[in-house]
Amino acid sequence: MVGLHAFRNNYRHCGDYTPRVAFILPAWNEADVLSSSIDSLMKVSYPAGAWRIYVVDDASTDETPGLLRKKQEQYPGYVFHLRREKGGQGKSHTLNHGLRTILADDFAEAVMIMDADVLFEPLTLRRMTRHLANPKVGAVTAYIKEGSVPGNFITRSIAFEYITAQAAARRAQNVAGFLVCMAGGAQLHSRANLIQLGGEIDTRSLAEDTCTTLKTQLIGKQVVFDGNAIVWAEEPGSLAALWKQRLRWARGNLQLTFSFRSLWFNPGKHPKLGGIPFGFVWFSATLMPLFTLCGTCGLIGLYFFYPALALSSLTVFWVIQAGIFLFETLFSFMIDPSTARRAWVQGLLFPGIFSLILMLLFFLPYEFRSFLHPLAESAGPGSSLQVLLPLVIYTWGGISMVAAWMIYRLETCGLPGWIRDLLLVLIGYGPFLGAIAFTAIIAHCRGLETRWDKTVKSGKAKMLS
Repeated sequence: MVGLHAFRNNYRHCGDYTPRVAFILPAWNEADVLSSSIDSLMKVSYPAGAWRIYVVDDASTDETPGLLRKKQEQYPGYVFHLRREKGGQGKSHTLNHGLRTILADDFAEAVMIMDADVLFEPLTLRRMTRHLANPKVGAVTAYIKEGSVPGNFITRSIAFEYITAQAAARRAQNVAGFLVCMAGGAQLHSRANLIQLGGEIDTRSLAEDTCTTLKTQLIGKQVVFDGNAIVWAEEPGSLAALWKQRLRWARGNLQLTFSFRSLWFNPGKHPKLGGIPFGFVWFSATLMPLFTLCGTCGLIGLYFFYPALALSSLTVFWVIQAGIFLFETLFSFMIDPSTARRAWVQGLLFPGIFSLILMLLFFLPYEFRSFLHPLAESAGPGSSLQVLLPLVIYTWGGISMVAAWMIYRLETCGLPGWIRDLLLVLIGYGPFLGAIAFTAIIAHCRGLETRWDKTVKSGKAKMLS
């Protein structure tokens, strides 16, 4: 579907449209990153005086207030400091505090919701506002690229992941006529769209950006992704920090799954969001670990109860996996060559070396994998290894997620970074994401408390291209 984006997109409806824009940056103890973000916004290629920067200070206790005073002096008339004396309620409440001030004034014709650490390339704002020339478009989102300097194995894995999750997937969603989620770090709304949404962000979900995306489309507006509008952000450089961030995202999406339960597979509710394609995209992400475990259970069942089908089914499974992996990886490299040059190793190792070995094994002649015959046919008397090794391979989908969770736990206990990276190379970054999603499902089913956990940034983001 990405290829069809050349023919089915919103560019033909774009115009040289430069509305007055209010940037809103929620900030809690963001002194390390705010200066770079504000400086990048002041370098945007846009008509002078047609944008303002509102930093909503969520009762920060670091140097954020002092830094903002200096930035107000440096950029008079452009930088505004909105202070909350009582904070800690989360990003949505902080944004709403700023939105009330912005929408009470008639300056803003459009509002850019962003994160405090995000760096804007000079042309990004124009590339986003041009879509609002189409009155049917209510909001636009940008391509957030990972730009940590110095980076590490984890940040480069995220950089590759973002090609697939944003540059590719969101172009395909443009073609399909819907968008699952606008990036919380850079989403531009028309003033009319925000007012129609009630002038505020929903505070009941941890995934406020996804909630806003769905609500915008439900009121009849289009949401557009522009892959040429690029912003840069610092992403977590440890498994512990990444776990906290993604667990919040996953739990937020599960909240929305129940909040919008009347929408799923119900075209009468909305022709696009209630359709089968959207439901397929949504549930293949939110319930991905459950599908993995179901597949694992199915292979175990074949192994013990239908031995004649077991090995052929396993072969088909891994051949399909290999085809998907090669297509997705090589296509991603073509979509974003600059990121591919930085993260090609992480792209190739995304599923882990063990999974790559299994993919290769099932392309070899039959005799190389004959030892995988089910227990009833291949196990010799007293040969525990002859039973154990095939079982591990048949159940690798589930085992890899457990192993990835164990790497995360070892890191929290002080495992050195180079050993962590080596283990992640063996097991895979992909299974780690699966482990997070599965933990989110368990936490939701147990009714555990949901709360906003901030991802700490340290100012490592740079514009790398």
